[in-house]
Amino acid sequence: MNLYQNLIENTTLLSTLSPEKIAFYLANGTFKVQTYAKNSIVHFEGDHCFKMELILSGKVVLVRIDESGNLLSIAEFYKDDILGGNLLFSRNPYYPMTTTSPEKTMILEIEKNLLFTLLSESPIFLSAYLEFVADHTILLGDKIKHYVNKTIRECVLEFLEYESKHQKSNKIILNMTKQTLADKIGVQRTSLSRELSKMRNDGLIKYDRKSITIL
Repeated sequence: MNLYQNLIENTTLLSTLSPEKIAFYLANGTFKVQTYAKNSIVHFEGDHCFKMELILSGKVVLVRIDESGNLLSIAEFYKDDILGGNLLFSRNPYYPMTTTSPEKTMILEIEKNLLFTLLSESPIFLSAYLEFVADHTILLGDKIKHYVNKTIRECVLEFLEYESKHQKSNKIILNMTKQTLADKIGVQRTSLSRELSKMRNDGLIKYDRKSITIL
């Protein structure tokens, strides 16, 4: 319990609560900590959202499932991020996509009724919550728009442009596998390999196993 309390007190949102309140909610079960093993399903698409979830450690990935049953990564969430905050008080509170934990992950669950009480009683907590939800809704919307409305080539070019600026070179060193890169931009590995070959044939890039060079 002490481990959980320390993690909770160090989150941005719940740092507005006193340690005594956090200990009380943990003791009566209205704050509940769930641990997910590596490669577990946190929520299936269409699951009912009836609680807010705050990531205490680990990582959660929002995925979509293609026609072949492959999981394609859409967005990633880490410690301090909220799940369900923009759905909980919606008229249609159902998760639009499947969420998974690619590594061991610890999540704090806060019941809807308690969350409503906290929002009603504390203007500071309300302000922090609204800021979190607004920022995450915009961020998630941008990420989904990025993957849904753009071609594979556009996604690859955006990735290369970002990394080129970050690494200050037209030769981008890949610190990830092709599979990880494919997951990052939300496509199958075979589709990514085909597009990289087309881009090389079109004279846009050259690449090997460890790098991609923008021509």
